[in-house]
Amino acid sequence: MTRHFNFCAGPAALPEAVLERAQAEMLDYQGHGLSVMEMSHRSDEFVAIARQAESDFRELLGVPDNYRVLFLQGGASLQFAMLPMNLLGKGGRANFIQTGIWGKKALAEIKRLDLPYHVAADSEPDGFTAVPRPQDIQLSSDVCYAHYTANETIGGLAYDYTPALTRADGSEVPLVCDMSSSILSAPLDVSKFGVIYAGAQKNIGPAGLTLVLVRDDLLDQARPGTPTLFDYKGISEAGSMLNTPPTYAWYLAGLVFQWLKHEIGGLKAMAEINQRKAQKLYAAIDHSDFYSNPIKVANRSIMNVPFVLADAALDSAFLAEADAAGLLNLKGHRSVGGMRASLYNAVPEEGVDALVAFMADFEQRKG
Repeated sequence: MTRHFNFCAGPAALPEAVLERAQAEMLDYQGHGLSVMEMSHRSDEFVAIARQAESDFRELLGVPDNYRVLFLQGGASLQFAMLPMNLLGKGGRANFIQTGIWGKKALAEIKRLDLPYHVAADSEPDGFTAVPRPQDIQLSSDVCYAHYTANETIGGLAYDYTPALTRADGSEVPLVCDMSSSILSAPLDVSKFGVIYAGAQKNIGPAGLTLVLVRDDLLDQARPGTPTLFDYKGISEAGSMLNTPPTYAWYLAGLVFQWLKHEIGGLKAMAEINQRKAQKLYAAIDHSDFYSNPIKVANRSIMNVPFVLADAALDSAFLAEADAAGLLNLKGHRSVGGMRASLYNAVPEEGVDALVAFMADFEQRKG
């Protein structure tokens, strides 16, 4: 069996140890005589799997007791609609801090719903190469919550700070954050946020699962008529089992959480590994006249590293040779082109070393 290095932005690499354990348990989960994907979601066996996964996730992130953890379907994109439905029921306006394509998609969805919104800051005039500074964020007077994307997967743009926003009367503005491509990559102070949401297929597990953390005081803010399966409060009360959840994806996410805890040593250790990986790749880019990255250094993502070649005519050759060398899925998003290496938790450091060596060789031959 040959395993290549997978730099896909999502669905992304999974830890080999997780895949091997899932393989071993595929036909017979711990002597129960069936696969997890065949279990009733209400069986004692699966309820135990679900509870352990949530407990491990809470422990990894230090999730306070006054937050609910929801295991949902629909991907992070569904949250673009669910969020305003759940948070704008008592008036006010959603504010958006825009730093890239995914933030723009969230904004487009609230426009489709014809709900009140305000763009508090937007880095598009600067080509999405840096995030707005705190003094540039201008909230509306009726702000209900502020939405931002911690790490723009496509553009490789990440926040170097967590916004701390208040209204004119000094009251806190709840932060709502899309952390799809950064969650679990480093320690996080969950208490600074009202809602955190993340699609699973980057650092959590396979596609088909979305995690949403909601602070308790925000569970009674839903708009009248919010569909039952969209209502955070009802979902929370049902333990994320109003209907059949994505059981196998939930199980695999639980295995990832155990891998992070027991094999990596927690999120502090994971962050150190991720920093090393990113530093190696950015150094290769910065010390070259052949490769370049447009993002302001302070806002460079450690998860998604876009780069371009000095001669775009060589893009196809670069990708073909990289693929042949076992360096997969380096093509940039169709909306921006170029290259992109996603360095999620499960991408091993030796994979980055192999990529850096390939880039140096390609430059020597083609530059």
